[in-house]
Amino acid sequence: MPVRTSSKIQSAGLLLFRRRDKHVQVLLGHPGGPFWSRKDQGAWTIPKGLIAPGESPRSTAQREFAEETGHCPAGQAIPLGSAKQPGGKVVQAWAIQDDWDPAHLQSNTFEMEWPPRSGRRQSFPEIDRASWFSVAEA
Repeated sequence: MPVRTSSKIQSAGLLLFRRRDKHVQVLLGHPGGPFWSRKDQGAWTIPKGLIAPGESPRSTAQREFAEETGHCPAGQAIPLGSAKQPGGKVVQAWAIQDDWDPAHLQSNTFEMEWPPRSGRRQSFPEIDRASWFSVAEA
């Protein structure tokens, strides 16, 4: 059961950043699965997930990043605060400076019935790709 605060679902995530030619770039992931397969605009996000009971938000952020990318960033986590998503979920985020190559992405998977009402279950990666973006692009 996810952690709720004031009836709001809580999640936590990490935003990797790096410096390139005096500019900051941030790493975002694209959600996997058929719903997102042809959507890019507004789809990219930080790797994040629901906070489990007894788990700290910071630990959740680290765990979810590792599960969704296959990478465990090292470094000092900088608290970024929280943001409320349109659906009401509150996301707590931290930033870590790390120059990871998204070509090494190894995401965990989820299962769902696809196509709908087909009776067939298929597996899809939680994140199907990751990329570095300028702050303006992000």
